[in-house]
Amino acid sequence: MLVYGRNVAKEILNSDKKVEKIIIQEDFKDEMIISLIEKRKIRPQTMSKKEFSRFDKYSHQGIILYIEDFKYAELEDFIYEENAKVVILDHLEDPHNLGAIIRTCEAAGINGIIIPKDRSVGVNSTVMKTSTGALENVNLAMVTNLNQTIKKLKDNGFWIVGTDMEDSIDYREIDYSGKIALVIGSEGFGMSESVKKSCDFIARIPMNGKVNSLNASVAAGIMIYEVIRSNK
Repeated sequence: MLVYGRNVAKEILNSDKKVEKIIIQEDFKDEMIISLIEKRKIRPQTMSKKEFSRFDKYSHQGIILYIEDFKYAELEDFIYEENAKVVILDHLEDPHNLGAIIRTCEAAGINGIIIPKDRSVGVNSTVMKTSTGALENVNLAMVTNLNQTIKKLKDNGFWIVGTDMEDSIDYREIDYSGKIALVIGSEGFGMSESVKKSCDFIARIPMNGKVNSLNASVAAGIMIYEVIRSNK
């Protein structure tokens, strides 16, 4: 798997993740990263600016890493934690949104993130870059069936809070104590009907402007921090 960017490089080189190859541009001078590479005893391949231009479609900042494929977590890694807070992404498609939500979840201390296997964006280079390395510190599980997963969460004491503008209540009026699974719908269609029916509460974020929707990652950020704030 190819990843790029200085923040991602720092997180990966500080972790125990296997690095297969590193390519740096000839004028690369980030001393911290160079030191981490030396500690790993990896000899990077140096390319001229002209050679490195093959990677110009990436925001590479002069460094490219080839690493082992991302290993997803298991639900059992985080659903049994006391008062666990998890985020379910219902068929999110934009890797930038996924990366941004991962970054927010890591910052807020969310226990785990759940994504479906089909019709959903998975971990790729763009997600790694957008998350600025936060992915290395987050439990991200990929499941075959969201409805079955929600049932399993309920069996383990979770309350399921979906997000939608219709048939919903103000997100500030919900009790987020105990185990909470927050569902964020896809960019174009929101939550699927089957997932919506499985929710215990449907929350809405009040809109006072002329635009009646928020970017998925922005909505997720507002909801995630309300869940965390309510439990302090």
